[in-house]
Amino acid sequence: MPEVESKPRSIDHPEAGGAEKLRQKKESTVDAVSEVVGEAAPPPDEVEIDPELSPEQAEQARKRYLLTRFWISARGYWSRRGDRLAWPCTIGLLILIGINVGFQYGINVWNRAIFDAIEQRNAQTVYFLSAVFLPLVAGSVTLVVAQVFLRMMIQRRWRSWLTTAAIARWLANGRYYQLNLVAGDHQNPEARLSEDLRIATESPIDFVAGVISAFLSASTFIVVLWTIGGALSFTVAGSTITIPGFLVITAVLYAAITSTSMAIIGRHFVQLSEQKNQAEAEFRYTLTRVRENGESIALLGGEEEERSGIDKTFGGVLRQWALLAGQHMRTTLVSQGSSLFAPVIPVLLCAPKFLEGSMTLGQVMQAASAFAIVQGAFGWLVDNYPRLADWNASARRVASLMMSLDGLERAEHSDALGRIKRGETEGDAMLSLDNLSVTLDDGTAVVKETEVVIEPGERVLVAGESGSGKSTLVRAVAGLWPWGHGSVNFHPDRRLFMLPQRPYVPTGTLRRAAAYPGAADNWALDEINAALDKVGLGHLKDRVEEEAAWDQTLSGGEKQRLAFARLLLHRPDIIVLDEATSALDEKSQDKIMETVIHELPKVTIVSVAHRAELEGFHSRKITLERHEGGAKLVSDIELIPRKGKGNLLSRFLEHRRSLPQGRKTLNGEALSRTKN
Repeated sequence: MPEVESKPRSIDHPEAGGAEKLRQKKESTVDAVSEVVGEAAPPPDEVEIDPELSPEQAEQARKRYLLTRFWISARGYWSRRGDRLAWPCTIGLLILIGINVGFQYGINVWNRAIFDAIEQRNAQTVYFLSAVFLPLVAGSVTLVVAQVFLRMMIQRRWRSWLTTAAIARWLANGRYYQLNLVAGDHQNPEARLSEDLRIATESPIDFVAGVISAFLSASTFIVVLWTIGGALSFTVAGSTITIPGFLVITAVLYAAITSTSMAIIGRHFVQLSEQKNQAEAEFRYTLTRVRENGESIALLGGEEEERSGIDKTFGGVLRQWALLAGQHMRTTLVSQGSSLFAPVIPVLLCAPKFLEGSMTLGQVMQAASAFAIVQGAFGWLVDNYPRLADWNASARRVASLMMSLDGLERAEHSDALGRIKRGETEGDAMLSLDNLSVTLDDGTAVVKETEVVIEPGERVLVAGESGSGKSTLVRAVAGLWPWGHGSVNFHPDRRLFMLPQRPYVPTGTLRRAAAYPGAADNWALDEINAALDKVGLGHLKDRVEEEAAWDQTLSGGEKQRLAFARLLLHRPDIIVLDEATSALDEKSQDKIMETVIHELPKVTIVSVAHRAELEGFHSRKITLERHEGGAKLVSDIELIPRKGKGNLLSRFLEHRRSLPQGRKTLNGEALSRTKN
């Protein structure tokens, strides 16, 4: 079979121009929400950990690589695939930082001049300098505001670019679903794609801007300190000792002491921040689970047990916060002490020269101001270590998700584990499974060597005991399960619609829920109401435009009816029903199936179900049986068309008489009715 890349999962409504409307609506939504569309690069080559490393060393090596992996994707914002405004904004920010340092120097010189004028009691100079101060302040404030604007623009656009690219990779080819099936550090991907990615893109811009500003400030004001302070000479045991640039040396030593102290005290900051973020994500996930399953919990009276689970998870959050609070207290001790000593030290060091008359008051104040600026530049780590640790933890969590997506993406283009191919059928066949084997991501077989051909209009029931791989086989047919061998082939240009056991109900109006995954305005209101009527939801027609928590309001049976209403609206060519009527009573199930067959007489149906009553709505039944090494297709028989609920015994005897004309097993032997 010729392999094709596209999957028959797109569902449009040609009569209502659904494809074009949906495309326009998506484009307008993207324009409104995201300024920059991220384009994901191919995943990097897999990095092998040295097998000779101990488990602890291997874990440390993995964590170090996580930051590299984050930058592999994040730096793409400044590449040819990135944002066209990335470099202009970045260069503009750097220019503003440089000009602002110049204004800082101007204010520092003004500081010296004003105190010299005050010391000399020169009123004219004081008034002149007072007038000059206003333009200096106005210019500096304007530059800082412009810096904030550009900095936050870069942060916003970078986050937009990287988030769009990451979500595109996460949603592509059902990877958001496949992550639940594979091992890896990718729990709570929604937290990683929102809060962690926000921190991971905001903090680096602040850090880079801060480092460059600190470097320029330190370089500029070290010269000021060296020029003003000069050399310090003092006599010890009759010998004169001269220290050139004593203020500079003091500033460097002071910064080295505080930075080293911060590094030692805060050495566990990164690990604790990472653990705190993970605990917060697990707590949010626990609360989300309670909200999503509120009805089941309430009906079972599970509030106390849920409260116990929530308390346990929240207790973990509080423990991590307590540990992190201890780190913050220790680092605050260093940073607060440093901020109190920094303004005093230069004054004390310059006091002897001032008292002997070799330094003016203006020079002392200029030196004190310059020392504080240099100390602030050198003490950047002291002030930002907690944020740096928080960024480190968030970037690693984002990178862990990226690495899991890398593995799935590489597997899509690799034959190492085997991938189920998707192609086109030959002739009139609607669907064919060609030597299809379904495996887990580690190669363990679930279903082996299945050969099935389904003709247009056939209604096929897939049966078998629980755990025999029926639902996995259906997911492979729908393209959600990628691992295995063989191929799944569809008739060209045919559309697939899958109805799971628990239908998804989006937020918004009931009209939107009924039209999903199409746009709500793809169908007229009368069409929506007619579909609801046909599936037994006519009592909700008056509320079709109402926005409500329909996922919580509708019962399980009503949700399944809603899914069938979608089916009638979309009118696909192939339907896959995975226990899609399990929440309905037998009478309602019969009516729904009769409606589907009446409204869509030519549709091809593949059903997974346990109820024997559904056999009457299908023309064919295939049975999977669990065996060691994977389930196998053990029977494929024709079913008697439903003629009403007659005598079950007569139907059974009629079935027995028709058995010799039934289908054969895969090895060509006649089927045994008793085996089925």
